[in-house]
Amino acid sequence: MKSVFGAWSRISLVKRIGWGILAGVILALVLPDAAVISILGSLFVSALKAVAPLLVLLLVMSAIANHKPGGRTNMKRILMLYGISTFMAGLIAVGASFLFPVSLSLVTGTEDLAPPEGIAEVLQTLLFNIVDNPVHALMNANFIGILAWAILLGAALRNAGETMKNVLAQGADAVSLIVRWIIQFAPLGILGLIFESITSNGLESLLDYGQLILVLLGCMLFVALVMNPLIVFLHLRRNPYPLVVQCLKESGLTAFFTRSSAANIPVNMRLCEKLGLDKDTYAVSIPLGATINMAGAAVTISVLTLAAVHTLGIEVDFGTALILSLLSAVSATGASGVAGGSLLLIPLASSLFGIPGDIAMQVVGVGFIIGVLQDSCETALNSSSDVLFTATAEYAGQRKEFGAN
Repeated sequence: MKSVFGAWSRISLVKRIGWGILAGVILALVLPDAAVISILGSLFVSALKAVAPLLVLLLVMSAIANHKPGGRTNMKRILMLYGISTFMAGLIAVGASFLFPVSLSLVTGTEDLAPPEGIAEVLQTLLFNIVDNPVHALMNANFIGILAWAILLGAALRNAGETMKNVLAQGADAVSLIVRWIIQFAPLGILGLIFESITSNGLESLLDYGQLILVLLGCMLFVALVMNPLIVFLHLRRNPYPLVVQCLKESGLTAFFTRSSAANIPVNMRLCEKLGLDKDTYAVSIPLGATINMAGAAVTISVLTLAAVHTLGIEVDFGTALILSLLSAVSATGASGVAGGSLLLIPLASSLFGIPGDIAMQVVGVGFIIGVLQDSCETALNSSSDVLFTATAEYAGQRKEFGAN
């Protein structure tokens, strides 16, 4: 049995996930009533979500407490890359929406949802998340609050004895090992997620919104395969696609099926370790990216807002479109602080064009219908670019340092 597990572990995780996808499709077609199979997916996502808050807390505390004075973390460059990517994604989505205007058949059924009333409310939610009770933040996976407490506790322990620092480091290593154990079950988890997606949702409900889906996914693919590689190339001056493809394969693939940036934090941490990145940097940049690096959310907000604009026949000038790009980027950054994520920020963006709240909420309803694809692709783009830009910042710093020498 041990030799079988060893042989299984030596196979590339991406290949094993591919087999899990194929098995999930076959089982969904052959045994659609075997609902017990979907439990595998729920268990996998729940395990990742359970370990992620503790992983972030211990890794960030350990990294800051053990950080040597004068060491570089490249956080300024990473934050700049996060901001540029999110804004440019919103701008690309606006351009695509003008080139390929989409009109919607609006739906109802969103009466119970409560979107934020303005950007101030979104930012206020984020600020209150920062000062959340640490136990409450851990229990509710509030990563902004977890990061804030981890940074404060790590800074407070900078002058602690070596024994305490070693305990923190060993605790972080122990949780990282648990993450590696959980990730070994990714093929079974994704098998269950695929099975549940096909048997529960199907694709029939998406056919009426084919053009909208094409514009949304086309923008996200353009960001992932053209814009992000261009940003990486401008910083590294070398072929960006090996790094881009690796991030999409090993981070984007699992994020697509889990549809959870929080669940993908352990996966991204593992990939950063595999890439040989500095733990002091990625221990902070990955959980931070899961909350503020939201290019996919900026695309969703811009495309669906302009779909409402085209449906109502509202004329939009260039200046207003540019403001929408900026608003979608700022709103997307705050998406993690809003229940329902990017979709419930559409009414906020729609208010820029004077669109009534009841109509904007109907657009949100359309978003939920196509969410099986929209949310999967959005999460895959957001999460994979967290690793991509963390690696880019570190490699660019090394390139600059070696160039100076």
